[in-house]
Amino acid sequence: MSDRSAIEWTEATWNPTTGCDRITPGCDNCYALTLSRRLKSMGAAKYQSDGDPRTSGPGFGLTLHPDALEVPLQWKSPRMVFVNSMSDLFHARVPLDFVRQVFEVIAETPQHTYQLLTKRALRLRRLADQLDWPTNLWMGVSVESADQLDRVDDLRAVPAAVRFLSCEPLLGSLGGLDLDGIGWVIAGGESGPNHRSIEEDWVIEIRDLCKAAGVPFFFKQWGGRTPKAGGRELEGQIWSEMPDRIPACAS
Repeated sequence: MSDRSAIEWTEATWNPTTGCDRITPGCDNCYALTLSRRLKSMGAAKYQSDGDPRTSGPGFGLTLHPDALEVPLQWKSPRMVFVNSMSDLFHARVPLDFVRQVFEVIAETPQHTYQLLTKRALRLRRLADQLDWPTNLWMGVSVESADQLDRVDDLRAVPAAVRFLSCEPLLGSLGGLDLDGIGWVIAGGESGPNHRSIEEDWVIEIRDLCKAAGVPFFFKQWGGRTPKAGGRELEGQIWSEMPDRIPACAS
């Protein structure tokens, strides 16, 4: 699987773990589970066996890949890297020592900027003070509806250089969203044959909160049966704001 990414807000992906399981309504139509099945059928080595028999989905049990830890060390030119596009580093079955190893690789490659996203915000908060936080790491949590707003409070307790929110798939209004301490917000609709619809008012609400707080806002897609089906324009404009990258000389 190529490390280059088609995700609009990043440039490359790095998966030191693969596999996950459902913990929230945002997981119902998980793109990573669907993709893992296709990769398994194509013979991709990482997806040939379940890491844990308790999980469902061929090749999607939580699995550590220590050999993948070396991958970013081979990238010379600076790039934006999404960590674990096919998993969640703060899954309960990822040992703290392995999380530390991932953070060490990030610190050893300051030419890159890393984006790490989790739905397991409570474990993130509990482990935060046991980790050394590199200056080139952006930490985010998924917030699909108002039911997940507590994850934002957990994120605020984390000493990351940039804290960000992924409101995708956006499943409801986030009218109670507090952006204090948040440095970036991504929003987007769901894709796939079972996609749930997104309301324009929900997106406008988030954008206006970002504008008022001076937080960069990135609207990824309206969603639909295919990823590009609904386009990206919001009130006639493409919103693709991002935080400033960490300088390549940072340490």
